[in-house]
Amino acid sequence: MTAAGDRFWEIDFLRGLAILMMIFFHALWDLDYFEIFKVDVHTGFWLVFARATAILFLLLVGVSLTLSSSLQKRDCGAYFAHYLRRGVTLFSLGMVVTFATWVSLGEGFVVYGVLHFIGTATVLAYPLLKFRVLNLILGGGIMSAGVLFRGMRFDFPWLLWLGFPPRHFYSVDYFPILPWFGVVLIGLFLGRTLYRDRSRTFVVPDLSDRALARYLALFGRNSLLIYLVHQPLLIAAICLLGCGDVLDMVKIV
Repeated sequence: MTAAGDRFWEIDFLRGLAILMMIFFHALWDLDYFEIFKVDVHTGFWLVFARATAILFLLLVGVSLTLSSSLQKRDCGAYFAHYLRRGVTLFSLGMVVTFATWVSLGEGFVVYGVLHFIGTATVLAYPLLKFRVLNLILGGGIMSAGVLFRGMRFDFPWLLWLGFPPRHFYSVDYFPILPWFGVVLIGLFLGRTLYRDRSRTFVVPDLSDRALARYLALFGRNSLLIYLVHQPLLIAAICLLGCGDVLDMVKIV
């Protein structure tokens, strides 16, 4: 979006950067999973890289929610319906990912991944959109609780979405409420702090006409579509490198 109009270019730019980081990490993950190229993506630098990517993207989810809330009429019943529809849509797309990974991967399929989480967080964030410091406090508390209770396991799966998975649970994509909703709430705090009345509270050079910024902003504006199609495209590309081995490891084929 721009200060005067529809979009602030820096938000689209950062979201595009997060998407590019995600694609790069998933490419490494796929190369390791399909045993094309051995790289440890589960510890060390690449684990930190993956966490940083997720944190950046989810902070921007929170910032974007505050910006969209400023466009809504607070005395209108459609105000909440907007977030409910958005949340249900994202959660439903998450269920599509669940089905696709259940068919193609089997073990480790996505039960409650990033789309499920963002759909849930979009609805849960609604009553907190108008707050600023409270979101910082709640966000820090939820993240701390997620770290504190990270090792807790149960004999049933019903609290998996909250952050308490069953014993021996494994999924290739898992984003529970604890601690990740805390990141979104801190994004709400940043949105209320950095963008008041749909205006920046800080000065940033206008680089929106630069080629790199333009292309990354394009990625950012189409982040959902890119998220949905990037893995099939990556797997197709990897298949060209080691097609026989890859097809053997993907159940759908």
